[in-house]
Amino acid sequence: MSDYRNNPEKVQGLVHEDSVHRDVYLSPEIFTLEMQNLWRNTWIYVGHDSQVPATGHFYTTTLATQPVVMVRGEDGTVRVLMNRCAHKGAKLVSGHQGKCEANLLRCPYHGWTFRLDGSIRSIPQKAGYDGTGFAESSAAKGVVAIANVRNYRGFVFARLAETGPSFEEYFGDSLSSIDNMVDRAPGGRLEVAGGTLRYLHDCNWKMFIENLNDTMHPMVAHESAAGTAKKLWAGQPEDAPKPMAIEQFLPFVNGYGFFDEMGVKLWENGHSYSGVNFSIHSKYSSEGDYEALMEQAYGAERARAILGEVRHNTVYYPSLTIKGAIQAIRVARPIAHDKTVIESFTFRLVGAPERLLERTVLYTRLINAPTSVVGHDDRHCYRAMQEGLAADGNEWVSMHRNHGIAEREGMAGVYNGLSEVSMRGQFRAWARFMRPPKSAGDAS
Repeated sequence: MSDYRNNPEKVQGLVHEDSVHRDVYLSPEIFTLEMQNLWRNTWIYVGHDSQVPATGHFYTTTLATQPVVMVRGEDGTVRVLMNRCAHKGAKLVSGHQGKCEANLLRCPYHGWTFRLDGSIRSIPQKAGYDGTGFAESSAAKGVVAIANVRNYRGFVFARLAETGPSFEEYFGDSLSSIDNMVDRAPGGRLEVAGGTLRYLHDCNWKMFIENLNDTMHPMVAHESAAGTAKKLWAGQPEDAPKPMAIEQFLPFVNGYGFFDEMGVKLWENGHSYSGVNFSIHSKYSSEGDYEALMEQAYGAERARAILGEVRHNTVYYPSLTIKGAIQAIRVARPIAHDKTVIESFTFRLVGAPERLLERTVLYTRLINAPTSVVGHDDRHCYRAMQEGLAADGNEWVSMHRNHGIAEREGMAGVYNGLSEVSMRGQFRAWARFMRPPKSAGDAS
């Protein structure tokens, strides 16, 4: 095994401007370092505050493989706590979502109870701790609450590390994609609708994240699924109303020119989106009653501007991707170097006709769900890469397409849609955040 843990320079050497070493996908040691550095020092998506609608409601997930619970406190604040009893370490909450009985977190092992802010409420046989030094111990402080939590328009993010980039510094103008998604609701609010679709992928988490704005693959990987829909619709009049499923399938088999002209926008820290000029969501049927509600809420000009943005996948590196035009998100939850759970959620636009939610649910079922058609194509490709990279003879993964001088001087900007610039941007961020923090004695 390569000694990456004690050799930061060797880790940095895995990333070149136009290629990366296969160990970034294959090495368990690199995965461990990612969780300790990259995933701790960046802002990771936790959940949506509509999943904890009232006091005592909770939602559990993982951040950098660590179990956490998002809970709404009695003061209305959404907090993120480590899902670990302060006593023996048992998970306090095992269910994915629900409400705490009596608005308390109760350990299933010894019955310690904690308030919704993590502080200790009660300890059975507490007198047994008198004079033991317990009061000065870490256990006496209760459940650890993550200090760096930000609720941005309902989307809750956390940074595990005590120090690091601020929320605004880390995301910058990329937050405009969340703004657009929320603004599509006449009521200015989103709600998670339905449950969570969880889908285990036999691949490294980065393969999923890279694929989101890889516009070279749809016409190849999805030829069998979307191509079948295209054949079924062939011969229909140009102005014939398309069934919703056909509208959603057909764009996946557009040619290279379509996806190249879509354009991709890159921000700092690995964030990006495809669909600068148009996207696969651009030609969905008009919804007159919805558009009228939007005009009432925002005025005609503002409503047109909001609905005119049809961004495809916005990647909030490293964990979240959103589809603002279709109100769906996917979240990467890494488990191991070759195991990743992908979660899919659909959102209701508060104040919009239910037909908009029907369209979102259908898209998720066709494209993103474990029972989907398109999603299986991607899953096969990810697994094929994970297995194929074990082959010797070439240890490097090419990311040369449309690599040029301009991006070396500052990668943020707009590029042609088929460029691999979004992947290069992700690995530039990867290399930066994988550097271990400087010790107090290091020169700045």
